[in-house]
This record gives sequence, C-alpha cells and structure tokens, in this order.
Amino acid sequence: MRALTWHGKRDVRVEEVPDPRIEEPTDAVVRITSTAICGSDLHLYEVLGPYLKPGDILGHEPMGIVEEVGAGVTRLKPGDRVVVPFNISCGDCWMCRRQLYAQCETTQVTSEGKGASLFGYTSLYGSVPGGQAEYLRVPYAQFGPVKIPETGADERYLYLSDILPTAWQAVRYADTPPGGTLAVFGLGPVGQFCARIGRHLGAERVIGLDLVPERLEMARRHGIETLDVSELEDVPATLVDLVDGRGPDAVIDAVGMEAHGAASGKLAQAAAGLLPDKLAQTMTDKVGVDRLVVLKAALKAVRRGGTVSISGVYGGEVDPLPLMEMFDRGIQLRMGQCHVRRWTDEITPLLSGDDDPLGVEDLRTHRVPLARAPQAYEMFQQKQDGCVKVVLVP
Repeated sequence: MRALTWHGKRDVRVEEVPDPRIEEPTDAVVRITSTAICGSDLHLYEVLGPYLKPGDILGHEPMGIVEEVGAGVTRLKPGDRVVVPFNISCGDCWMCRRQLYAQCETTQVTSEGKGASLFGYTSLYGSVPGGQAEYLRVPYAQFGPVKIPETGADERYLYLSDILPTAWQAVRYADTPPGGTLAVFGLGPVGQFCARIGRHLGAERVIGLDLVPERLEMARRHGIETLDVSELEDVPATLVDLVDGRGPDAVIDAVGMEAHGAASGKLAQAAAGLLPDKLAQTMTDKVGVDRLVVLKAALKAVRRGGTVSISGVYGGEVDPLPLMEMFDRGIQLRMGQCHVRRWTDEITPLLSGDDDPLGVEDLRTHRVPLARAPQAYEMFQQKQDGCVKVVLVP
C-alpha cells in the first residue's frame, strides 16, 4: 500500500509499504477513505523529529471502511463505516472505566512515562503506524472506532477522529458560565471549532485571536468576534479592556509549543534539532523549553478566578510560568490529551442533521490526493494559499 512516511526534518514522502494485517484478536483493518493533516503533525515535521525514525507512517485523523476484523471484535463487521480516534484505548482498564481514555493503562507507553498510545505519533507514544495511508491496522477495535452512518460526506464525520472532540473537551474544561465570555487564542482547526462550540454551548460572547487573515475571516463567518494580534501592542490588556475591565471568564490556548513571537523558545527548539537524536531526546525531555507567548498571554488575560484551558500541545520540562500571579488571581488551569470516546456520543448527533450547527462543512480548505501529501504539509506549515485544513484522499 501507499503511505506517508517520515524521513527527516521537513522531509515526508509517499512510499510503498507492507499492507497491515490482523495481529491480535482485537484488531481491525480499515481501508482509509479520508485522512487529515493535524496541526500536531507539524510538530513532527519540525521539532519532534528526534523521536521518529525514517519510514515511520504518520497521521492520526483517519476514517474509512472496515475490511477485516479479528476474532475478538464483535461490534464491527466488514463494510462498516468508522472514524478512528487518534488515541488507542482498551475501554476496560481502570482509567478507561473513568472515561480517561487518553490515559489508558493497557496502551500506556510506560517506558517513556507517557499516556495512551497514539496513531502515527513518535516513539514517545508507541510508534504505532498512522493513518495517512491506504489501510490502517486498528488495535482494540472492539472499543475504539466510532460507527457512523453509511451515507453523508466524509467531512461530516472525519473530525471526530481528533480535532472536534479535542475542541469540545477544551470548551468543557474552560467551563464558561452561562452568558459569559470565552476567548480563544489561535484560530487554526481546533481553535475554529473551540469558538463555534463555545457559542453552541452557551457563551454569550466568543472572541477569537489570530494573525492569519483567512483564519480570522473564517471565524467571522461563524459569528465570532476577532482580534488580529499583529495589530495589538498588548494582547492581554486589550482583552481585559474589551471585557468589562476584568477580562474573559475563560480562555482557551489552542496554539501550543510552536507559538509565533517566542524567540527564546524557538531558539531552544532549533538548538535541540541540531543535536544527534539521542542527545536531542535527552535535551527535549529534561530541559525542553516551549514557546510560551500565547500561554502567558492567556494567563494574564483571563479574569480573576477564571479558567485557562489548554488544548495546544506542549512538550517542555522547564517552562517558566508566572506562578505568583496565577496563585494570587486564583486561576484554574485544565489541560491534556483529548479523551475522544468520552465526547463522541455527545457530538455525533450534531453531525447527522441538515443544519450543521458546528459548521463542520466549513473548515477544510484543501482536499488533495495522498500522493501530494508532502506538498500539502509544506503548504499547511507555511500557511500558503489560504490553507486552514487539509484532507488527504488515498
């Protein structure tokens, strides 16, 4: 089969690789019909290369048709249409019984001190082959895949694999009070959904912040107030002034470790990338520094007693935060990998009607063949051609 494989920093290639097969009774093999490029994939394209090896198959936002199931999989059959969550969870361990699926004890990568295994996402999360491919082996298929209707465009359901439940969790964690104000830093795919879900779940006012014109325009199409941060001298102060002089009730950081405008963090990440892999892994794990400009702005903008919810991926170990100010102002902080299956039953009914309340059909800007995935990665990273979200077609 053809699959997108990693070969080095900004070097991904579509190659012929062996077809996946059933290896365990709880496996399924899915023929991929659509698979997306996630903002988190860009971390692999750039700063997390030391945790990959040439030939690793990328991708963790797939959906398709079940081709084959193992003897232990009774809830799926060949021909079923499914979305595959990005995290791999057994559904029955101590963590899973508490709906903490991203911490599944059965698939935890204990050797690296990490949570549940992820598709296509480095040795830190199990080196499991990903879904930017023609076929995908899905472990623990007796629990993970989400069955969806046989009809309807893929993009009605594709985002259940990651970014839609990730945004849903971020908004739930933000816990904006009824009639309150939510601010969303970063209007990439997750941030777009955070803003729309915030409105859907009752925030009276949602303010989205970014510096990419196409992202700002997309948010405005969905009734979101927008701020172009490139035009602001003091982003937190502007938000405080906009919201009653005290700031938003809740703020979501949908950006993460590679935020623009954080020169020292960018330099540290670049320095680690120049080291041999083993040294780079040690540096990243023990002294990693993230670009914190967005997180610090979120912490300074939120009102006293408010909540900052982090959905953007961070990887640093020695990140300096303004703890005295956070403590004094009583800020609540929530974060973590999304527990995808915890939220899919809430979200799925919103996708099957005619009204599309979350605007899932207005997110993808580019739909391209898998063969053009390397060019699509570059376009997405460089924010070229108005690119907000890329869907690949095997």
